[in-house]
Amino acid sequence: MQQVVFNAHYLAYCDDATEAWLLALGVKVTDHGWDFMLKKATIEWDGTATVHDLLDIEVGVDRWGTTSFDVGFRGRVGERPVFRGVVTYVGVKAGTRETMPIPPALRAVLGDAGAPA
Repeated sequence: MQQVVFNAHYLAYCDDATEAWLLALGVKVTDHGWDFMLKKATIEWDGTATVHDLLDIEVGVDRWGTTSFDVGFRGRVGERPVFRGVVTYVGVKAGTRETMPIPPALRAVLGDAGAPA
C-alpha cells in the first residue's frame, strides 16, 4: 500500500466537485432541456493526498466552444497543490446524445472562461 489516494479516484472527485459547483450556483441543467457528457479528461499531479487529508477542489470553466466546454479543476490540501485537471464536456439535448450548444442563460451563470486550472 502506497499510503496515497489511488489515481483513478481523482476523476470521481472532479465529478463530485462539478455536481457541488452546479448545486452551489443553483443550476439544474436538465431544466433547460440540456445536459452534458464527458468527452476527455486529463489530470496532472503536483503532489499527493492521503486517506485522512481534506482535499479542496476549485472548479470553473476554462474554455467555451460551440457545443463543448472545458472545466478546470485545481485540488489542494491546505496550501499544498495536489492536482490540476481539465475535463472536456459536450453539450447534448437532455435525454439524447444529439449535440447542442449550452443555453445562453446557463452559460451566463457558469461564467466566463479563464477559471482555476
